Order: sequence, then C-alpha cells, then structure tokens
Amino acid sequence: MMVRPLALVLSLASLLAPVSSRAAERPARIVVDPGHGGAKEGATSPKGVLEKDIALQIARRLRTHLEKDLGAQVLMTRDEDLSLDLPERVEFSNKQRPDLFLSIHCNAMPTKRTRARVQGLETYFLSANASNATARAAADRENAEAPSARQTRKQSTLAFILQDLERTETHQDSSRLAYAIHPKLISATGGSDRGVLQAPFYVLNGVEAPAVLIEVGYLSHPEEGKRLSRADYQETLATAITEGVRVFLAEVRKRDTPRRAAGPQVAAPSTP
Repeated sequence: MMVRPLALVLSLASLLAPVSSRAAERPARIVVDPGHGGAKEGATSPKGVLEKDIALQIARRLRTHLEKDLGAQVLMTRDEDLSLDLPERVEFSNKQRPDLFLSIHCNAMPTKRTRARVQGLETYFLSANASNATARAAADRENAEAPSARQTRKQSTLAFILQDLERTETHQDSSRLAYAIHPKLISATGGSDRGVLQAPFYVLNGVEAPAVLIEVGYLSHPEEGKRLSRADYQETLATAITEGVRVFLAEVRKRDTPRRAAGPQVAAPSTP
C-alpha cells in the first residue's frame, strides 16, 4: 500500500510533537547541561575561577533540587570535568526525549572597563536573530565551540518540514519557560536584571524540547564572580531555577488539561 507524501509528513510530525504535550502522567524528565568542560574552560573570573567548574557545581545543585522538590527525573549532559562537543550535547538530550532542557552558563566581558562594570543575569531562548548586541555577543562566545558549517550534516527537505511542524509550539514553550524562570532568579538573588533575551545558540537549536540557556551571572565581574563561587549563592540560584520550572510545568499542565480525552498529559511537579 502506497503512503502519500503528505500523509507521511503528518504521520511523522505527530511523533515529533512537543514533549510537554505528549508526556504521560510521570515525573518530568529534564536534561541539565553544564556548559563547557575539559579543555573548553569558558569564562574566567578575576581570581582564576573557571566557568566550566561553576556551571557544573550549579548544575549538580539544580539536579538535587529538581529531584527533591519536583520529583523530576534529571539527566546531565556531563557530571564531571569532561570535554563534550555541542552536537554531542544535543544528541544526548534528544535521545532522552526530555520535557525540558536547561543549559547553565556564566557570562563574561572582554575589556577591563566592562569587566568592572557589567554584571547581572540573563535567560535566553532560541531565535534566528539576537535581541541585541549583548545577546549576539553571548551567542557568539558560546557558539565558538560549535562545528563549522562544512562539518555539519546536511538536512533533507523532509527534515526541515518536520522541524517547522514541531518547533512552533516548542518555541512558544521555550519562551514561557524563560519567562517563568527569569523572575524567580532576579527575585531570589537581587541581581541586576538583564532580561529575557533571544539569540541563535547552537545548543538550543537542535534540542527537541522547550529549551533555555541561563547565564547565571558575569564571572568576569569582581563581586559577582565571587558570589558565583559561593555554595550558598549557588543554592539560591538552583532553588530559583527549580521554582521557575515548577511554575512552567503547572502552566503547561493547566493548558493541556482539555486534551485529556485526546491523549497523555504533561508531566507535573510532585507535591513536596
């Protein structure tokens, strides 16, 4: 029996529906991605503290809170000082079929004057165009580890069609996730609010789930760099991100409730 091309596309698209709307009544499955690792050190504080280490420390604390406070199932792209390419992070995440993807990073400024002045928190979701020069600079810095265009695998026309069908709601949910997390971070830390921004981050582009990249502060700033190294401040960050995820999951579950008769529902945080 022949399958018409359009029917094939729609059939495959149904398999690629946003994870948030196809998840069964089970713990939320969340991938946490500590940026950099191994030889890829990322930003450096005035005292020589490395972004790769801070990101991993915060990610481990975040995993603990997501598991304990929300009952989530958490998988980490790395749980040690390991070099991991950006395509490997994306591939790992998609194999897990997660409900959410959270990438943890620290920001930095390039000059002595801006290092002394610029601090604050930013939360990003994917866009082809950066919100502003700051967002573009952040994406360029994080994307420096991405493969060149010649190395990336060419995609078929069908793959592009499926991505378009899939990404509409996923992109909207990424925006909702960013706006759920960011206010919690600012309220909890009292840090400078540099906003929810959009940028073409490589690691967000391929993830088949609502995904955000969180710049938890400027490691290059003398005072903020010190705070990011403190265990109590890292706990504050992890708790705030967890509360933002709780808000997002509750919103998505409420939105998807009318779909009960049509299919499985979004994972929801368990009651602590």
